[in-house]
Amino acid sequence: MEPYLAHSEWIDWQHPAVLTKARELTDGASDAQQVAQRCFEFVRDRIRHSWDYRDDPFNPVTCRASDVLLHATGYCYAKSHLLAALLRANGIPAGLCYQYLSLEGGGFPYTLHGLNTVHLESVGWYRIDPRGNKPGVDAQFCPPLERLAFPADDRVGERDYATNLPEPLPEVVGLLTRNATVREVYADLPILAEAVVGPAR
Repeated sequence: MEPYLAHSEWIDWQHPAVLTKARELTDGASDAQQVAQRCFEFVRDRIRHSWDYRDDPFNPVTCRASDVLLHATGYCYAKSHLLAALLRANGIPAGLCYQYLSLEGGGFPYTLHGLNTVHLESVGWYRIDPRGNKPGVDAQFCPPLERLAFPADDRVGERDYATNLPEPLPEVVGLLTRNATVREVYADLPILAEAVVGPAR
């Protein structure tokens, strides 16, 4: 489990602000699973998804977990970095995983969607999606059942990836660090998907 508890450049759980928030989320919790749920719900509900607030001028592109917490905003990938950091700060193994999804719901163009895995004693590895709920999106923490923001639909070429990574994909880090605005990131999402998965067929 060591890689899924590690501090790193992007999942910088040893940052003082991350540690403080992680401790706050344990207050009064009865067990690790309740702490995991609190961390998930904090990132889902209190950290804004960048695209949902794309017209807000105070909406920087974030990648590093501590920056996501500082600015309270991030794309799905960045939000998953913060959730992994909060879980690891509380001694709960956490990873990153991805889905290949239709950007507009009907096929091409595609995007890569980022979410989390968490290791729970009762169920083992369990996927959770802190993207942020809105009409038509209702992600929940309800182990052993998965309730993700976007169930993959293979009828339109979407897919889940079984990989459980301790660190974000380099392509994801590149996307979030080379683009200056939320809209620039959005325009790059199909390019990211093709770079990671290959051309859609």
